Amino acid sequence: MIVRRGDADDAVALGRLRLRAVQHGSTEVTPDGETFVAWFADWFRTRLGTHVPFVAEEDGTLVAVAWLALAERVPGQTGRPRLFGDVQAVYVVPEARGRGMASAVVRALLADAAATGLEHVTVHANEAAAGVYRRAGFEGDAMWLRWAPAP
Repeated sequence: MIVRRGDADDAVALGRLRLRAVQHGSTEVTPDGETFVAWFADWFRTRLGTHVPFVAEEDGTLVAVAWLALAERVPGQTGRPRLFGDVQAVYVVPEARGRGMASAVVRALLADAAATGLEHVTVHANEAAAGVYRRAGFEGDAMWLRWAPAP
């Protein structure tokens, strides 16, 4: 398994992974596959600076992703940028679950967040996923969790 920060070259593969995620267990009408993949790839390419994927790859195929949505807070007295992040749309393909993939992509995301100097990272987690975030150092109530790098 290779865990890494995704980039524009991954756009189509990320679109396919997102399609699987939105179709997994859904009772709603699912999008047309190739149309959605192309749309998602274009969406991602226009948001390279604000939506950063961290992926797990096995045998050249993406099997897990965690997205870090970046935002800038209103400046304080120093005028320096105040960036924060939000973990979104974490997904592991069913055949790769139970092997630590979600934890691996979340740890990579947080390492990058610390290196980038983000003030904090939040996540809105369901009960099934909350343990992944707590083990990674997030704290908070049952649904809204926050992580901050060590000083």
